[in-house]
Amino acid sequence: MFANFLIGLREGLEAALVVGIVVAYLVRAGRRDLLPRVWAGVSVAVVASLAAGAALTFGPRGLSFEAQEAIGGSLSLVAVGFVTWMIFWMARTSRALRGELESRVDAALAAGRRSLVMLVILAVGREGLETSLFVWAAARATGSSSQPLAGAVLGLLVATVLGVLVYRGAVRLNLSTFFRFTGAALVVVAAGVLSYGIHDLQEASVLPGLNTLAFDVSDQLPPGSWYATLLKGTINLSPRTTVLEALAWTLYLVPVMALFRRTIRPRPTPRPTASVLATSAR
Repeated sequence: MFANFLIGLREGLEAALVVGIVVAYLVRAGRRDLLPRVWAGVSVAVVASLAAGAALTFGPRGLSFEAQEAIGGSLSLVAVGFVTWMIFWMARTSRALRGELESRVDAALAAGRRSLVMLVILAVGREGLETSLFVWAAARATGSSSQPLAGAVLGLLVATVLGVLVYRGAVRLNLSTFFRFTGAALVVVAAGVLSYGIHDLQEASVLPGLNTLAFDVSDQLPPGSWYATLLKGTINLSPRTTVLEALAWTLYLVPVMALFRRTIRPRPTPRPTASVLATSAR
């Protein structure tokens, strides 16, 4: 549940910040008449995200077990790719998000009012589709749909409240710090989803090695125990992990976490050279 709360919180806050920046910019520009178009774009994006979630949930039903596992495993890999891209994109652009969005709003207004609606649909819809895909993949990994959905909904509600408070100036949120910590946590979560996606593909006979185990701690982590459920819901630790699952988890987590830490590392301020100091002393 925590992992899905985290993805709902992060994606929801990104969407809320996008809408808040667009609304604030239009209000400052004296274009309140365009606000209904913004809310129309948000509504379309929400409906599209819900439709995508429904299609992912009910679409594969009726297929053979192997087909369902193949689809589930493939989409889990796609979800990991989307989330990884989102983590690094926000790590690079969180500080310049406002200026980038305002420039896009100016371009959309110059192209026509419908372009503003499309801008909002694409910006908010991207977050919604990523949330639907990742929550669906996490639900398959945990074997339950109620807890992942509840966690994601709770995260979205908290994100909405935070977005409104930030817009009204009631809360000051250090976005760089927020996205840094949630990004690191999501790298761990994505590694678990990747591992389970590999397991799905093994069960579908797309990948080999289903019976070649790296470890089996089922006796220490009984599937029904609270601590096994906690580890499954947070880092997707499976008591019976194949060699290929463990290898995929390690080869994703170690380099991606290292690259993420390098991306968010503050750049040192260049020290003035001797010639610059001599010039300023004159």
